Amino acid sequence: MELSASLILAALIIALLWLLSRRNRKHVSLPRGPSVLPVIGNLLQLDRRAPFRTMLKLSESHGPVMTLYLGPQRAVVLVGYDAVKEALVDQADDFTGRGPIPFIIKVTKLGLCNGERWRQLRRFTLTTLRDFGMGRKGIEEWIQQESHHLVERIESTKGRPFDPTDFLSCTVSNVICCLVFGQRFSYDDDHFLSLLKIIAATLTFSSSPYGQLYNIFPRLMDRLPGPQHDVLANIDKLKEFIMKKIQEHQDMLDPSSHRDFIECFLTRLSEEKHMPTTEFHYENLVNTVLNLYLAGTETTSSTLRFALSVLIKYPKIQNMQQEIDNVIGQERCPHMEDRKSLPFTDAAFHDIQRLMDIVPMSIPHYALKDVSFRGYTIPKGTIIIPLLHSVLKGDKEWETPWSFNPQHFLDQNGNFKKNPAFIPFSAAKICQQFTAVETIRALNLYGGKDSVDLSPEQSSFANMPRKYMIIATPRL
Repeated sequence: MELSASLILAALIIALLWLLSRRNRKHVSLPRGPSVLPVIGNLLQLDRRAPFRTMLKLSESHGPVMTLYLGPQRAVVLVGYDAVKEALVDQADDFTGRGPIPFIIKVTKLGLCNGERWRQLRRFTLTTLRDFGMGRKGIEEWIQQESHHLVERIESTKGRPFDPTDFLSCTVSNVICCLVFGQRFSYDDDHFLSLLKIIAATLTFSSSPYGQLYNIFPRLMDRLPGPQHDVLANIDKLKEFIMKKIQEHQDMLDPSSHRDFIECFLTRLSEEKHMPTTEFHYENLVNTVLNLYLAGTETTSSTLRFALSVLIKYPKIQNMQQEIDNVIGQERCPHMEDRKSLPFTDAAFHDIQRLMDIVPMSIPHYALKDVSFRGYTIPKGTIIIPLLHSVLKGDKEWETPWSFNPQHFLDQNGNFKKNPAFIPFSAAKICQQFTAVETIRALNLYGGKDSVDLSPEQSSFANMPRKYMIIATPRL
């Protein structure tokens, strides 16, 4: 009897919530969308391994602006270049909010939040990284030095098959380490390698069905068994490493001379230590560094890994070596200023990023107020999902959207041209030094397939490329 009463009570509560949600929808002109189930919303209609594909399919029936419910969370999905551009460019002020991602907030205590706290830390971080040359020529020397280490490590394989995953992760991470910690680490440093595996596992979890469930039902997932607990425990190891590095910087800090991001933050922390409202305190330093480390390492190294798989699948594209030879030669290191003289190479790597489609649903935006858009009202508190997948693979914007095609970024004269639909989230040194990058049929990680599979191994929050073994043959 008690069990029956509990079930009846639960059913009544669910029905009441459902009626209230339907009642609230009548007071605003929401975009239309598929029918919704109580509590779980549209989750059962979405492909749990690639929800962006289902969203694209649903838009055929419900239009380029549609409402979905991810569990109890209302979301408006923008599909296609026109809708995404109109929202994020033409009405940019209305869509500046960043959607909360519970897993990222749990990990970094910062997440992609809004408000003055977020703006202060973001402004300081971007300014400091620019001062150290991020995105400018100042960082070029670090990248060049690290590329030498990468080439040496590849040469050490001496024609034997190898998985490039760890090499590329070390390379990318070391550039970030130079900016943040003021030092690089050996490719043979076991502790460094273990931290990189934690970062890779974190992004893999974020892109798994478990990770997406955590973002929809965070409180429930905190109480249920599952891999989320192992991931969060490993994040604590990353934080311990960061705190150790911060202490080392604190012990020998010279406020008049800054070598890296941590020293800049520590100086600002010292200057504002008596301000009760300051955001420059120890916990925010730890979490900001963690955010930088997590955000940059795996996404960039995965993109490079995908680039190599494209070069393997399309061997003719390696004719860009001729362009590299003509502009750079085989001896000197590439410079950023060479990019304008390498239009084909530039176009090739742009289309690699487009084809990879690394964050197909973008980082979610958030309605900070009621927003009027295309005759609809998007209520405050709604998640906005600009479906970048629909932009990067749009038939109207790209001649061959599902194929690798550098001509997407070249004009009739072979000059590089921009495409406004290129909205993604250089490996020329490798192509400069090595001729053949080929699959190993007996040892590949594709399950015995002869050809390279460019489809992602895992899709959801991010498209994760497949792993593979390669042989790099030095040029004669």
